[in-house]
Amino acid sequence: MNVMLLVFTLALQQPQDTVVLKPVVVTATRVPVAADLVASAVTVLRGADLVARGVRTVADALKTVPGVHIVETGSVGGQTSLFMRGGESDYVKVLLDGVPLNQAGGGIDLAHLTTDNVDRIEVVRGPVSVLYGSDAMTGVVQIFTRTGEGQTPRVGAELQAGTYSSLDGALDLAGGTTIAGYAVRVSRFSSDGLYPYNNEYRNTVVSARTTVRPDARTALSLTYRYGDDIYHFPTDGSGAPVDSNQRAAERGPLLSLNAGRALGHLEVRLSAGLKESRVFYNDEPDSPGEDGTFWSRDYLRRSTTSGTMTWRPRGGISVISGVEYEDERQRGTSEFSASFGTFPDSIGVQRHNAGYFTQAMIARGQAALTLGGRLDDNSQFGTHATYRTGLVYRLPAAVRVRASVGTGFKEPTFFENFAHGFVTGNPALDPERSRSWELGMERGAVALTYFNQRFRDLIEYNPAPPAGQPNYFNVDGAVATGVEAEASAAFSRSVTGSLRYTYLHTRVVESGSPSDPDGLFVPGKPLIRRPAHTIAPQLAVRWGGRGGVTLGALWIGKRDDLDFRRPAGQRRITVQPYTRVNLAARYGMERGRIVVTGRVANLFNDHRQDLPGFRVRGRTIFLGVRIGVE
Repeated sequence: MNVMLLVFTLALQQPQDTVVLKPVVVTATRVPVAADLVASAVTVLRGADLVARGVRTVADALKTVPGVHIVETGSVGGQTSLFMRGGESDYVKVLLDGVPLNQAGGGIDLAHLTTDNVDRIEVVRGPVSVLYGSDAMTGVVQIFTRTGEGQTPRVGAELQAGTYSSLDGALDLAGGTTIAGYAVRVSRFSSDGLYPYNNEYRNTVVSARTTVRPDARTALSLTYRYGDDIYHFPTDGSGAPVDSNQRAAERGPLLSLNAGRALGHLEVRLSAGLKESRVFYNDEPDSPGEDGTFWSRDYLRRSTTSGTMTWRPRGGISVISGVEYEDERQRGTSEFSASFGTFPDSIGVQRHNAGYFTQAMIARGQAALTLGGRLDDNSQFGTHATYRTGLVYRLPAAVRVRASVGTGFKEPTFFENFAHGFVTGNPALDPERSRSWELGMERGAVALTYFNQRFRDLIEYNPAPPAGQPNYFNVDGAVATGVEAEASAAFSRSVTGSLRYTYLHTRVVESGSPSDPDGLFVPGKPLIRRPAHTIAPQLAVRWGGRGGVTLGALWIGKRDDLDFRRPAGQRRITVQPYTRVNLAARYGMERGRIVVTGRVANLFNDHRQDLPGFRVRGRTIFLGVRIGVE
């Protein structure tokens, strides 16, 4: 708790004449609002800062955000999960220019989501289902891509090479006027991975966005993104390298179309989005005595259409109301073949959801009140209501206090509902639910937040259910409480620093398998993979307009996990803390047309494990150059 005391001390000692800019955020309210009117905890990551730090993936960008914990299965391209405020890894809705990236039921792998063409990333912590429906149980992450508006046309190319035979290259084009803009980027990343065999990773991304503003009251934008990834991995569930030809691939497009028109005090906005994925998995016999071949092919699609109206009369009042329709579907086939038989399987499922929501924000004097409600009508589990309310009050000495309470929900995955074969789904599952409240205080660049969340109807897996019963069922749930603290300061015109800290306490209230010590939900025990303490300091030094150096660290404290190398009944262990220190540098020449870059991840080569049994990326060095021509 010494870190919290330090942050609070900084808040008290901040000079009275400090000037704090008021940025505008969108995700917390679905419309642009001054950040100091928002009752939720919000973090904004600027794309320019991510470039300066050499951050390639969104997962790496989120690692230092308060309340966030990223878990990776070792090598580059391995399964990468996002945990926020103690929730499950499918409790955060991730959007790109308004399009959900999660699969039906919230599941998402962040390994392949890059920062290509990113203008900024907004992170809202706490339940936001009132605006975004299912999946937004513990927060929302929204990625906004660049538009190129008002920029001189510029062509750029970059190339980096590094450890593990890694190669990263990209071409981009951006520019525009006040009426129209465009930004296009094509990138390709490859790596041979950590293991000596079958660990290659390839990631190709095409990202483009164009905007048109024919007049001051009208705006149109179109986003296109295509990803093509293939990942070879030799590891089994315990992290042991045992397979020489196991591989998975995913490819597919994303489309987003937005149109808005202002009519006096009323603004009307229509949007449509589509995310498609084709997912492949193959594993043939590759060693003497191995009995079994498994392959699968799946097509996943999630499409959304919404219409909103925002009314902003005079007097600090704004009201947004909207209707949102979402269609989710999956079809696929798989087959397991062995000497004792062949077991084919298939899935073809679809469901849709209609959401109706409204939220009002009333600002009067030193206070701002937010009230919102939503009703979702799902073709599978019926109607579900959520709400959120928040209050912000500005005190003397530039202190802002805020409080909010809200609820969230998440529908089951298609697999949890409809699996059949070796695993049997449960169509009668209830949606998982959360209720949360938080209190926060901010003073300039210092913020302190306490949160309390209760999760209900958690979906648990039983590997050996009674005959004729499904493997999945609902249990009462768990609680998560914690503190998020952050502070930043400018020591001079060229030197800035920041410190972010999270304390998290989780506890399982009820489980369907209380006697199973290897279960995910053990009554009285913390949830696995949630560290109690996380600390992330950073120091940045700039010299003129030529470049700079950024030094950052991430310390992850103890946490419970399951080690599948151990005998059954003895797998729950406490994983020791680890530290990762990263260094990035940039230097520009020829008036910024040529930029030399260098970065070192895991500077001190810390090999303490993130996940039991899985290897850790050691010291990783990248050197590169970027050339830009106007």
